Amino acid sequence: MINIPKSKKLDNVHYDIRGPLLEEANQMRERGIDILHLNIGNPAPFGVLAPDEIIYDMKLNIKDAQGYCDSKGLFAARKAVMQYCQLKKIPNVGIEDIYIGNGVSEMITISMQALLNDGDEILLPTPGYPLWTASVTLSGGKAVHYICDEQAEWNPDLEDIRGKITDRTKGIVVINPNNPTGALYDKDILLGIVEIARRHQLILFVDEIYDRLVMDNLEHIALGSLAPDLFVVNLNGLSKSHRICGFRSGWLALSGDKSGAGPFIDGLNVLTSMRLCANVPAQYVIQTALGGYQSAGELLAPGGRIYEQREFVCQALAEIPGISFVKPKAAFYIFPKIDLKKYPIKDDTLFALDFLRQERVLIVQGSGFAWPAPDHFRLVYLARNEDLGRGISGLARFLRGYRQ
Repeated sequence: MINIPKSKKLDNVHYDIRGPLLEEANQMRERGIDILHLNIGNPAPFGVLAPDEIIYDMKLNIKDAQGYCDSKGLFAARKAVMQYCQLKKIPNVGIEDIYIGNGVSEMITISMQALLNDGDEILLPTPGYPLWTASVTLSGGKAVHYICDEQAEWNPDLEDIRGKITDRTKGIVVINPNNPTGALYDKDILLGIVEIARRHQLILFVDEIYDRLVMDNLEHIALGSLAPDLFVVNLNGLSKSHRICGFRSGWLALSGDKSGAGPFIDGLNVLTSMRLCANVPAQYVIQTALGGYQSAGELLAPGGRIYEQREFVCQALAEIPGISFVKPKAAFYIFPKIDLKKYPIKDDTLFALDFLRQERVLIVQGSGFAWPAPDHFRLVYLARNEDLGRGISGLARFLRGYRQ
């Protein structure tokens, strides 16, 4: 038998949201063990479903969606994204500046492949979504993580960003609202990031997939709206706001000053052409989704399901000794902290695995989001309160007797 090793490009690539712990959970489920999945932001399995008009539009247009479309996407879909950028006050976005993708994930990977040479550096938040780190690494780049400060409600630490810029730095990634913390960044912080990018002539990559999932009457400010003189790559989509993760409907929009970005844009064009086009049926719902009534608002207001589940989770976690957290303002994630003096955990992956095996609850350890200490984990609060209560009660019971 020949030995077939994996590519060395994958040596430092991880995606722990669907990593070894999920494999363990799947094996347990095959043995008939019921697992509570609090590990992934996938609304549909929890009964948080798409608006009826989205499903209707998909059905209505399915016969017209059998062939390839333009590599950048359907005109109507891109026009809707362009108009949405106008609503968000993101400047200088035309039809040709918009690329429809198979979710934001695909566009993240394409944008990194189009930009990076071996050794080029990208500044990424920690904690932050692991696909960004993986995409930078697979593209030959070096992921350099800047700290988001828990004591400042998980806002990025501007001094830490400044201190990590080198002559190899190409851009700064901003995830706002943030995954995994649910933080919504302050305007002053966003302006500070823009000023850093301006001073060092860096590209801004802005992941705003949760911008329509903000609570407490707070306002999301599009970073691109604050940087009309800079080159900004804006990424967004419908997976979360319209609960259609499986449709794979996302986009990339170029804004601001594009005068020096011609070669990079050429790269985007080549890469999007190579994959022919994004999922065509899903593109037919973009216009309806962005132009119609935003039903997510009902879920996020007091009395709405996501709002009430956030309140429940915060109250339940607050009752566990040695657990603290910053209350999330957006999305459906919370990133609690474990007091390591009370619970001497040295390996957070082992902690999450032991918790899964004992209590049959699947979470994601903090290191899965590039957090450097073994003292955090992400919990998704899409499940109904009864299940969330079961999961958090299990956590309290588990921690009482857990030692490493």
